[in-house]
Amino acid sequence: MPLIEVENVRKVYKMDGVEFEALKGVSFTVEKEEFVIIMGPSGSGKSTLMHILGALDVPTSGKYILNGKDITSMTRDELARVRNKNIGFIFQGFNLLPRMSALENVELPMLYAGLPAGERRAKAKQALDLVGLLEWADHRPNQLSGGQQQRVAIARALVNDAPLLLADEPTGNLDSKTGVQVMETLTYLNSERGITIVLVTHDSGIARYGKRIVRVLDGMISSDMPEEQVTMG
Repeated sequence: MPLIEVENVRKVYKMDGVEFEALKGVSFTVEKEEFVIIMGPSGSGKSTLMHILGALDVPTSGKYILNGKDITSMTRDELARVRNKNIGFIFQGFNLLPRMSALENVELPMLYAGLPAGERRAKAKQALDLVGLLEWADHRPNQLSGGQQQRVAIARALVNDAPLLLADEPTGNLDSKTGVQVMETLTYLNSERGITIVLVTHDSGIARYGKRIVRVLDGMISSDMPEEQVTMG
């Protein structure tokens, strides 16, 4: 059973009485343990697609099945529970709380999930260790480099044992060398830990880390390239 099943998904926005169709019948699946790159120019619909995959928005029509559950018609509260249990998010801007230490930032999703303090602390340390930052646990974000902040964000995304990581331009605010380090961390999590990753990027160099490239254009999938072609390209 695929982790993600998207069936004929359309998304229509209404602005000032005018309808804009951001997604025009998108269908695809993502298997467990895949590393999928989504690429497309600005306005192509890839951000809308990521919002739907992340249960941050719902389709106008069509169906989205995540981890065996049809979440298309869920309420906001139900979607919030789905996100907390199934999805880890990594953003271009890190989204760390500046007054909290790295460890406290990583603990946040577990605080929302109601885990006891001792368990939160232990799991947060494990996640920081996994991304090579345990010794920086007591540092605040402004005491960390951009790459370290993004790895803290990755640890936070992992800490609830979500089977899916969604990454939106995760190297966009980083220099090329630091971006490579972050991508190597994600590659390790995918290949050695079996975490499914769907990553949006404009950068063709970053896209080469994926095992499959899905290109979005004008609200539709224009190509879906498997690993063999990614490697050859």
